[in-house]
Amino acid sequence: MPAQMLDSDQQPTFVDATFGRGGHARALLEVLDTHARLIVIDRDPDAIAEARALASADDRVLVCHGAFSDMSSLLQAVGVVQVCAVLLDLGVSSPQLDESGRGFSFQKDGPLDMRMDPTCGPSAADWLNGAEADEIARVLKTLGEERFSRRIARAIVAARPLQTTLQLADVIAAAQPPSRERGKHPATRSFQAIRMHINNELGELKAGLQAAFELLRPGGRLAIISFHSLEDRMVKQSFRALSSPPQAPRHIPLRADAHPPQARLVAGPVRAGDREISVNPRARSATLRVLERLA
Repeated sequence: MPAQMLDSDQQPTFVDATFGRGGHARALLEVLDTHARLIVIDRDPDAIAEARALASADDRVLVCHGAFSDMSSLLQAVGVVQVCAVLLDLGVSSPQLDESGRGFSFQKDGPLDMRMDPTCGPSAADWLNGAEADEIARVLKTLGEERFSRRIARAIVAARPLQTTLQLADVIAAAQPPSRERGKHPATRSFQAIRMHINNELGELKAGLQAAFELLRPGGRLAIISFHSLEDRMVKQSFRALSSPPQAPRHIPLRADAHPPQARLVAGPVRAGDREISVNPRARSATLRVLERLA
């Protein structure tokens, strides 16, 4: 955690709460004023190392190591109580998928880890090798929307102990009939569900949504990129609630402007076009939504 304190009332402050390897942060720095401040947050130690390298080259960058669900306390620790904008890019970063040692990919062999922060909590191997089949099936069904969740869960229990990603991927593939989804690996949904469970991604998102909105100053914006239908549904419902007037009891006459909404929808759902997908295939499932705080 950096030691310096910021005066957020005098200095326009922006937050990239999912730094990854800094693609969004570098794009923001290209358009931010020289007197602005960009706070970057990530719970991945490798991402933090990259962020600190960026901060050493650009004094507008301040680095905070932690989960974005804790952004309120992370920012309060450096004297920030309001910000101009917050960006959340959910899910795993491309380097996390590409590095076999992190255990996120079913296409490369590596240790069965899947933790965003490999220093905290049980790994995927720890959980899969100890959980009951019913619990595994519930996670695969709920978070992965996997049709064959029970068959896969029973196969995982029968094959234990599991230690590597390809070992798990082979077990999942063998537990299903041949896939009719061209180009989609049979382990896709299960790996996604296990990763989301290990990192409590929906719980993180729920807490992060509230923390990010509370940090926005009037006119501030919250932009969220999601890659999973459950995440996008949570974002959509939260944004809809914040941008709607509070419900009053029936038969009580109220002026339309008596209880205005807290926010307004600015954009979304925005999805990648064919041109962008051709350059970055992983963008095909991305959805962007943007909300502006009114008061």
